[in-house]
Amino acid sequence: MTAVTARGRARREALLEATAELVAERGFHGVGIVEIGAAAGVSGAAIYRHFANKHDLLVALIERSVDELTDGARAAVANAATPREALASLIDAHVDFALRERAIIAVHAQEAHTLPAEDRQRLRRKQVAYANLWVDVVAVVRPTRPRAANRASVHAVFGLLNSVANHQSRIPREDLAEILRAMATAAMAA
Repeated sequence: MTAVTARGRARREALLEATAELVAERGFHGVGIVEIGAAAGVSGAAIYRHFANKHDLLVALIERSVDELTDGARAAVANAATPREALASLIDAHVDFALRERAIIAVHAQEAHTLPAEDRQRLRRKQVAYANLWVDVVAVVRPTRPRAANRASVHAVFGLLNSVANHQSRIPREDLAEILRAMATAAMAA
């Protein structure tokens, strides 16, 4: 279901954000649809104008994040002057996403297995497409390394960057971003 009005789109986004926060905190089964609505400032009936059920909320939340990552990756590659610059931009975009969307990363890690098979498969195809954008760039930067090794490096970097969802750091955000960029860059060069 797609919201048509600006108010409807804002309400839908509020529901997705509330879902991310509550599910990250308590798990998918620990949160009710009424609680999500209350956290978003929406009545129970209004939720069903946007989502058929709680699983639809979860699917939409994860799909939105994968689409955002993919759109950012495409823009990073398109705007880069060199393959190395493209790789640095890919890392920057993913670091920014990981620090901004910790709750969504945590929800995905905890709950992706609960999704209906059809949704899980569709989202997995989108995730593979996102990873392939990276692998294609790394293949140009590291042309002598086998594609399978490049793919393994990309997934290792995803794990490294997404690990920020597992802890809260007292390090200022920009300092943590710089640490993550340096670590991801070093991992890709290994």
